[in-house]
Amino acid sequence: MAEEHQIKLEYESAHFLQSLFGHEEKELRYLEGKAQVRIVTRDGWLVARGPEEGCELVQEVFADLEEARRNGGEVTPRDFRTAVDLVARGDEGVSALSRVQLMGARGRKPVAARTPHQLEYLNAMASNDVVFGLGPAGTGKTYLAVAMALDLLRKKEISRLILTRPAVEAGEALGFLPGDMRDKVAPYLRPLYDAIDDMLGFEEGAKRLEDGSIEIAPLAYMRGRTLSRSFVILDEAQNTTREQMFMALTRLGEGSRCVITGDASQIDLKDEGISGLLEAEKALKGVDGVAFNHFDTSDVVRHPVVGRIISAYQDFRS
Repeated sequence: MAEEHQIKLEYESAHFLQSLFGHEEKELRYLEGKAQVRIVTRDGWLVARGPEEGCELVQEVFADLEEARRNGGEVTPRDFRTAVDLVARGDEGVSALSRVQLMGARGRKPVAARTPHQLEYLNAMASNDVVFGLGPAGTGKTYLAVAMALDLLRKKEISRLILTRPAVEAGEALGFLPGDMRDKVAPYLRPLYDAIDDMLGFEEGAKRLEDGSIEIAPLAYMRGRTLSRSFVILDEAQNTTREQMFMALTRLGEGSRCVITGDASQIDLKDEGISGLLEAEKALKGVDGVAFNHFDTSDVVRHPVVGRIISAYQDFRS
C-alpha cells in the first residue's frame, strides 16, 4: 500500500483562504478528485492527505491561486477549476492570466483574461495591427477587444474606438422599420452598446458616444473612409461578404488597429461560400502583422452549462 502523505497550508485568515476557492467549499471536491486526496479546511488552514503527487498538486494549485489573489485578482469557482486543470496539465496557472490587466471604468475592476486562450488573444492585440478572434459565442472575443480599445483610448494611444457589424438579419426589411437609420440598425448593434455600458457605465459611455471618441455604426458606413488613430472592431464577421471584409480591412489609416471577431459555425448569409471571414482565414495566413486566435468551448465564460450546450450541438451536428 502506498505511503500516505500530508501537507498543511496556513493563511492569515479564514476569509482569505476561502477566497482562494471562490468561497465555495464544495469546489474542493473537484481538486480532491483530480489529486486523489482528502482535504479538510477550518479557520485559516487546509490539510490534504493522500499520495505524494496529489499533495504536491494541491500545494501548487494553492500557490498559484494565492499569487493571483495577492496580485489583485478575484477567484471565482470557475477560476478555481481552471487553476486545477492548468496546474494538473503542467501549464501556467491562473496567476499568469492576471498579468495583463486593462483599465476599467472608475470604481470598476480591471479586465483580465479568464482562460489561456484569452491571454493569448490579449497579447496578440497588444503586438499586432490586425487580429482575428474566432470561436463560439460567450468566449469573450468582443468583450476583450472592447476592453483593449478602451484601455488604449484612456491612455490616448488612439483617438477613437469604432465598433461595427453587418446588419445581415435586417436584409431588405431594413427600410420598413420605423425611425432614422440609427433607430433601424440599433437592434443589431445592441450587444456593442451593452459592452460599452458594462465597462464604462451608462453616463460615461453616453458621453463618449456623444463626443465621437466611440462610434458604433453598421458596416456599410465604413465605405469610403480612411480611419486614422482608430481601433476598429468588426463584430459578427462571419456575416460579411468577401467584398465587405476587404473593404473593412483596407479602411485602416496611420496608427490604427483592427480586431475582427466571428464564429464560422454561425453564418447567416444565404450562401456561406461568400463569407468574407472564411476567405480572410485562407488569404491572410502568414501575413506579417496579422494574427489569428481560436477559442473553443473551454473558453466560454457565461454560465458553465453554455459551454456544454455548445459542445453537445457540435457533436450532434458533426
